[in-house]
Amino acid sequence: MHIVIMGCGRVGSTLAHILEDNGHSVAIIDRDPQAFRRLRAGFRGRRVTGVGFDRGVLIDAGIESAAAYVAVSSGDNSNIISARVARETFGVDNVVARIYDPRRAEVYQRLGIPTVATVRWTADQVMRRILPEGAEPLWRDPTGTVVLAEVTVNPAWIGTRVVDLEARTRARAAFLNRMGEAVVITGTTMVQEGDVLHVIAAESDMDRINKVLAAAPEEDE
Repeated sequence: MHIVIMGCGRVGSTLAHILEDNGHSVAIIDRDPQAFRRLRAGFRGRRVTGVGFDRGVLIDAGIESAAAYVAVSSGDNSNIISARVARETFGVDNVVARIYDPRRAEVYQRLGIPTVATVRWTADQVMRRILPEGAEPLWRDPTGTVVLAEVTVNPAWIGTRVVDLEARTRARAAFLNRMGEAVVITGTTMVQEGDVLHVIAAESDMDRINKVLAAAPEEDE
C-alpha cells in the first residue's frame, strides 16, 4: 500500500520506517526540511516539504493513490484539517489524526475521523504502570464510554466455557492471554489455570463485571 504521513517528528519518522520495513511505500510531509534528517539514510520514500492540507503538497505526496493518511504533526488543528482534506477531497477512507486535546478527540471521533488522543493515551499507560494490575483499562475509546480491560477471574471459573461465562456476566470477552500468548475465543474455549481474561464493555459496567468474576460462579438452579 501507499501511505502518506504528515509530520516528520519522532512519531512520523518511526511510523515511516516501520511501514517501509513492512513493504509499503511511504511519503512523508513536513513544513521544515530539516525534519527529514530524522529519517534513516536508506529511507526510500518521498520527502515532501509543505503543509498537509495543501492540495498540491498532498498530490506531490501521492495522495490520489494512497490507501491511508496519517496526520501526526505537533498541531491539533493542522492534523484535523489535513485529515479532513484527505478524506473529503481525495476520498481516502483510512485516515488517523493525532490529537493532544482529548475533548477535541471526542468530537472528531463522533464525526468519523479516527483519532489518537495523545495526552489521554499517555496518562493511561502511566496509570497502568503505577497501579495494581487491571486497575486501569488497556484501551478506552475517545468518548471514554467503552474500555478494553483485564479482569481477575476466580479460580472456581476454571473449566467453564468462555461463552457461558459471557452469558452469566453479560459481558463480551475479547480474548484470553494464555502463557503469554493471545487466544482467540471460540465456542469451545474454556478458562484454564493462569488465563488472563480481557473483556470489552461499557466503563460504567466494569465494577459489576469485576465483582461477578471475582466471586465463584453461582450454581444453576
